[in-house]
This record gives sequence, C-alpha cells and structure tokens, in this order.
Amino acid sequence: MTTTELIQSLSWRYATKQFDAQKKISTETWNAIEQSMVLTPSSFGLQPWKFITITDSKVKEDLLAHSWNQRQVVDCSHMVVMCAKSPVVAADIDTWLDRIAEVRNVERDSLAEYAGMMHGFMANLDEAATLSWAKHQVYIALGQLMATAAVLDIDACPMEGIIPTEYDKILNLTDSGYVTTVACAMGYRSADDKYAQLPKVRYDHDQVMANI
Repeated sequence: MTTTELIQSLSWRYATKQFDAQKKISTETWNAIEQSMVLTPSSFGLQPWKFITITDSKVKEDLLAHSWNQRQVVDCSHMVVMCAKSPVVAADIDTWLDRIAEVRNVERDSLAEYAGMMHGFMANLDEAATLSWAKHQVYIALGQLMATAAVLDIDACPMEGIIPTEYDKILNLTDSGYVTTVACAMGYRSADDKYAQLPKVRYDHDQVMANI
C-alpha cells in the first residue's frame, strides 16, 4: 500500500449509518480483522480486554433496544462488542509475565524488574481508576479495528450510543470479569446511505498538528 492509497482509504471511511443487510464479510477477511484486534498494542502489553463478535440475528435484535434503536446493529454483517477487563488484579500481571516467558523462551525471574514496574503502577490505582485505564486501552483497539477495516474496504460504525449494562446482561458478561465499553458495527454500506456522499469534515492540518 502506498502512502496515497492509505490516505484514500482513510478518507473513504465514515461512520456508516445504513448497512446493506444482504452483504456479508467473507470468512477470510473477517479472520484478518480479528487478527488485527489480537495484534493491538496496549499499555505494558497487558491487553485488558475481550472482543465479542456477534452475527446471530436474534442477539442483534435483543441488543437493538439498548442501542438507541440504531439499525446498524441488526443490519451490519458483524457486530463487535469491545469489553474492558474489570477488575484488573495482580494475578493478571503474573499471567501476562508467564506468557512473555513462554513465548520468548526466557526465565520468569529475568522479568522481575518489569514485573515490579507493572505491579507498582497498578498499586497506585484504585478500582475506578483501573477500570478507566482499561477502557482507554479498549479505545486503542477500536482505532486499530476501524483503520484495518478501512484498508480492507470494510465499512464500520463505532457506537457509544449503547447501554453497556444491558449489553452485559444479554451477552452474559455480568460477573464475568469484563464489562461492555464500546461497540462497532461492521459490514458494507447501503447504496441508500446519504452520509456516504457527504464531504469529510476535519479541521485544517495546521490547526491540529504541531511540530517542534
């Protein structure tokens, strides 16, 4: 992909308001999108999240009433619900350190300094601050998801207009250790979506960018 093609893809994307309910994302493409979410960076690499993909029409219908009745929820090909881990506890750090040692084939003790830094960071956060931190990580994943979709010519609509607690009930997340944070409808835009033709509105480059 050239730099020009990248900017064209990002300019092409928009928050899709109407999806073509008959068009579905292929398995191969969806597998790549899921892998892009797996590869999302996070603070300390801790990945305090879970991503739930919904294609079941009944579940989508159940979610609709708790999504400001936005039709994207039911008409999209794939609905992604992005959840933050709650609570994040010391054992989660230890599990992550075990994973690092396994994948990189190093002694667990060699990670002691890194472990101390992570445990020290988390020890300074109360439960509310820890959840806020985890939710911020989820939004990094949302950005990666939307950028990946644009590159693959997949339409997306990030959705904060949802009732997370009701999502949690429908998706059996209550007491699971994860809470709904944000959602993203994925698929292909409808030919009737007037928003697809509207010029993208952004502030000028110099108003949002600075170089020192």
